[in-house]
Amino acid sequence: MVKYSSCLIGVDVGGTNLRVGVVQCQRVIWEQRVQADFSTFCHERPAHEALDFILDTLAGVIHEAQVRYPEASVVGIGFPGFIDPVTRRVTQSPNLPGLRDVDLSTPLFHLLKLPVIIENDALAAAYGEFITTHRGSGESLVYLGLGTGVGGGLILNGRPYAGTHGVAMEVGHLIIEPGGRPCGCGNRGCLEQYASATGVALTYAELSKQLGLDATLIAALAQEGDDNARRAFELAGDTLARGLATILKVVDVSRVVIGGGMCPSWQLMRAAFDARLDADLIPVLRKRIRISISNAMDRAGIVGAAMLALLASHEERGHA
Repeated sequence: MVKYSSCLIGVDVGGTNLRVGVVQCQRVIWEQRVQADFSTFCHERPAHEALDFILDTLAGVIHEAQVRYPEASVVGIGFPGFIDPVTRRVTQSPNLPGLRDVDLSTPLFHLLKLPVIIENDALAAAYGEFITTHRGSGESLVYLGLGTGVGGGLILNGRPYAGTHGVAMEVGHLIIEPGGRPCGCGNRGCLEQYASATGVALTYAELSKQLGLDATLIAALAQEGDDNARRAFELAGDTLARGLATILKVVDVSRVVIGGGMCPSWQLMRAAFDARLDADLIPVLRKRIRISISNAMDRAGIVGAAMLALLASHEERGHA
């Protein structure tokens, strides 16, 4: 039987920061946010240096949690990229280039002396959203995480679904604009090149010819009436809805949660999103999909990573 009262460590890794928390009874009892620009580091440094930096950073923040809560029994890490569901190796991380077929769990286990389970970050957030709002139900939901990229997670009849190869719900890599912007996955025109914070920055740069502005600053410009900034967020909302309409035609769930660092700018995207979703959905699904913005205050990824690690460790003991 899974002991939900166990003390667990959950880590939510993003492209520019990470959050670590201690989870007990499915709630965060301690947390810390650390600035760690893994994306820039991976773009600028050789793969082996990037991997060492990521491991050292993760080990440091997790160790601090261990010191505070030595009774913690397992570590779950939600990591951006394609995670093999059997080996837990990171097979590829499009927004962290150079990380291919790498093992994070084993070196962290040797450093921390605790079992470490790696999961996809969006799947972890999806599970965190599910268990904090629909604990005990068999409902299905789709989670879309808008950050440096666009992540997706699927909870199917109450169970997290990673897929055979660990690439289920890699919705950021749905091709929305054939032959469009190049993506770190190796294709062109992927959803996350338009609907993410990175995508908003790219669109604004194309429209305004101003380089180097991030999505937060562009959102502020949109609020002040900058037409190019407003159009960048409208394109993000439009393309996100196009991708979601395709997803819903395949998985047919009624609940969608949108989370991630772009949530504070949702109102800039919403009108374009709603219009496109209504136009692109199969008519029988219109007005039947519940779209909500995450209210987990950035904690869904921490909770989900920790609880998925607990489930994985329980299942491994059961198969031993």
